[in-house]
Amino acid sequence: MNFSFQPSHLRPVLTVTELNHNVKIILEQALPLLWVTGEISNLKQYPSGHWYFTLKDANAQVRCVMFRHKNQYLDWQLKEGMRVEIHALVTLYEARGDYQLTVENIRRAGLGLLYEAFEQLKAKLEQAGLFNPAHKQLPPAFPKQVGIITSPNTAALHDVLTTLHRRLPSLPIIIYPVPVQGDGAAAKIANAIRLAMSRAECDVLILCRGGGSIEDLWAFNEEVVAQAIYACSIPIVTGIGHETDFTIADFVADLRAPTPTGAAQIVSPNAEEIIRHLNHLNQRLQLSLQRNLENKMQRIDLISHRLLHPGERITHQFKHLQHLKERFSNAWARCSETRIWQLNKYNQRIHASQPDLPALFKQQYEWASRLRRAIMHRIEILENTLQHQRAHLVHLNPQSVLTRGYSIAYTLDGRILRNWRQILPNEDVQISLAEGWLRARVTETGE
Repeated sequence: MNFSFQPSHLRPVLTVTELNHNVKIILEQALPLLWVTGEISNLKQYPSGHWYFTLKDANAQVRCVMFRHKNQYLDWQLKEGMRVEIHALVTLYEARGDYQLTVENIRRAGLGLLYEAFEQLKAKLEQAGLFNPAHKQLPPAFPKQVGIITSPNTAALHDVLTTLHRRLPSLPIIIYPVPVQGDGAAAKIANAIRLAMSRAECDVLILCRGGGSIEDLWAFNEEVVAQAIYACSIPIVTGIGHETDFTIADFVADLRAPTPTGAAQIVSPNAEEIIRHLNHLNQRLQLSLQRNLENKMQRIDLISHRLLHPGERITHQFKHLQHLKERFSNAWARCSETRIWQLNKYNQRIHASQPDLPALFKQQYEWASRLRRAIMHRIEILENTLQHQRAHLVHLNPQSVLTRGYSIAYTLDGRILRNWRQILPNEDVQISLAEGWLRARVTETGE
């Protein structure tokens, strides 16, 4: 909330609740999740499962809360005076106005170096291609023999053996005993993987151990184990720690299970499910055979119904031939009638189309007479018209005007003179007369 541009008398008056709420929002937005180290003090674990404690050092302290859904996956016990590193969000408990840290994750002090080493090795191996999915191979659906690489006499091995026996009792198992924590454990795990690959007596390997801290699981974060898993030609399924635990071995392995029991479930088919599936297939097969048999029986009934005695078959064929003979006779009779009717029709048309020559000659003579009379009449009309046009032309002929003493004056280029302005003095003109023509020179012009 910003009041910097408002006069003091216009700024709103906040309640304590509003103030604390605004301060909480500012803290959570201004400060991201961060790591803080200190010593545990005043630890209280409520029945709700939430943890409340104070984190302190020599000069200061801060209240902390870790809710049940965050601390339930912690596999070690938090105690008074223990030095820890917490991943927390800075916030404010509005009801009391106390500034506190809401813890997302917690680890014992000094584990930061292990996490850093873990991330560095993970980045290195990923860059080298050890995590490439193209290199991974799926475990067989029905393995002939399963190998287990783990520590003997542990709860994890007991869980794996129990699960394998429950799902497929007949599945052979070979155990490669190795230590799963402590000095030299990583090298022994890698040697066991190489031994199992060289002996080639198993179709799939399970690499497992129970839950523990990051130090307990560190043998599975060693590069020697990762390289052995990557080089192994037998599919390897890991079941290391709890569901939230991830090791380098999990990233390199062909398949990761959340727990050892989960790994056993992945590599072993469920006998009960197989039996149910086989029973289902058997039922479908029986049903299909029954339906096929019923169809064949029905087809036999149909064929037997269609099967006739040869004498009866001949009788049916004879009746069919009689029927065809009648149809042919009827068709031939109808065809003959049609042809006779068409022939009569054509004869009528021929008789109707014979010409009456005397009548045609008489008609031709009458048409010739009418044509001659029409031509003579047309000629008379044209002669009258021609005489009339001739008289009109004679009347309009300019030559007849010239015979009465008139003349027509032209310029030398053939233009008729109608106005004195068309000619200048001393210019020659041509004059047409009733008989002949003459050329004269103009001496004077005027109106």
